[in-house]
This record gives sequence, structure tokens and C-alpha cells, in this order.
Amino acid sequence: MPNIQSLKQDIYKGMSSRLSVIFYIILCLEVGLVLTFLPWVHVLPFLPSFGLSDWGDNYFLVYAAHKTGLMGMQRAVSSGWVRGAVTGLGLLNLGIAFWEIAHFGQTVRAMQSEINKTALAPKKDAAQAATTPAHLSHHERRDDTGDDSFE
Repeated sequence: MPNIQSLKQDIYKGMSSRLSVIFYIILCLEVGLVLTFLPWVHVLPFLPSFGLSDWGDNYFLVYAAHKTGLMGMQRAVSSGWVRGAVTGLGLLNLGIAFWEIAHFGQTVRAMQSEINKTALAPKKDAAQAATTPAHLSHHERRDDTGDDSFE
């Protein structure tokens, strides 16, 4: 008959793997949505602004441009090319999230097998690791004269 403690540990390991994958999916979805729509909040009229200013008039961007003296940075960041690149990263995050949703069971099994590998691996003793000799060079330094006296 299996031990109750071992059953509880298996349930906790499975649950932690599932929750880790779920939180990763939520993170990818949130980052993907923000990066996809944030650059276009004031450009597309059907998107709500949520009190945000324009992508190119960001306070921190203006501050960084003035502090570094790179006034063209604000113009470059507000260009459509950079907005498109940021949107592409957002779409990539959304793609990763949907892939993880489609392959949820496979990812959880992979995480559980990694947890089982690390749990079954032999643990190294810290005392054994300290007794192994370090391979250090026996050569003297160039500025070492061999004279240990202080002048």
C-alpha cells in the first residue's frame, strides 16, 4: 500500500508544475496584449486610451532623450518601424501563450520529469566537493621576487 506522504508529495509536484505553466501562460498573454496594443493606443481611434499619453510622448522617453542628449531617440521610438517591432514582439508572446495552451499536458509532463530527475539524482556532499584539489598554477607572479621582507 503506498505511503500517504508520498501520495501527497506527488500531488504537490503535479500541482506546482500545472500552476507554473498556468502562470507562464498568463504572463505571456498579458505581455503579449500590452506589447501588441500599447504602441497604437492613440493611433487607432477604436482603442481606449486608459489615460495614457502617446507612445512617442512618454515621460520617461522624453526624460531619457534629454538626459543623454539623443533628441532623435524620441523621434525614432515614435516611428512606425519601432511600433511595428514592438507589436511583433507582442504577437510573438501571444503565439507562445497559445502554443503553451495547446501543449499544456506535454509541458506539465516535461516539468514533472525534470522534477523527478532532480529528486532522484544523488546529492553531492559539500565536504566531498571541498576536498577535491583545485588545479591552480604553481608559477610565480612576474613581479614576485621571492623576497617576503617589507621595505
